Amino acid sequence: MIEIERKFLVNSEAFKNEAFKKTKIQQGYLNSDKDRSVRIRINEEKAFITVKGPTYNKGIQRFEWEKEIPRKDAEALILLCEDTPIEKIRYEIKSGNHIYEVDEFFNANDGLIVAEIELNAVEENFEKPDWLGKEVTGDPKYYNSELSIHPYKTWKSTNKS
Repeated sequence: MIEIERKFLVNSEAFKNEAFKKTKIQQGYLNSDKDRSVRIRINEEKAFITVKGPTYNKGIQRFEWEKEIPRKDAEALILLCEDTPIEKIRYEIKSGNHIYEVDEFFNANDGLIVAEIELNAVEENFEKPDWLGKEVTGDPKYYNSELSIHPYKTWKSTNKS
């Protein structure tokens, strides 16, 4: 239930050639409080409700609980969500012993591409592909819950790094 994750910007679209899976995702937040968020996610095949706690250890760790729910329920719940829904395509790329999930955002967050890698330990070593850019682990503006409130397209161009 404790998620250990690192997050990075992506500096090229080369990851697309390495992807073994591609999934369209729509998600919204019933609650986007920094200390607890409740997310509804619908992908091409399944739907989920997820509760996340506050981050700690420089944003690397956080409590996460997720349960699959009927797609019909998720479609009804997503209509109750706050602010801007998140729409993205998630690419999964194997790199060494890990899998990167690379999210290419659309609509209000168009132009943003973020890679995440889940680890088994905070200090675990992992390969960094050439397309991996600046680390943004622990920077709240890159949390999906924050992107639903303050979409990427609203950021000032000088703050988009």
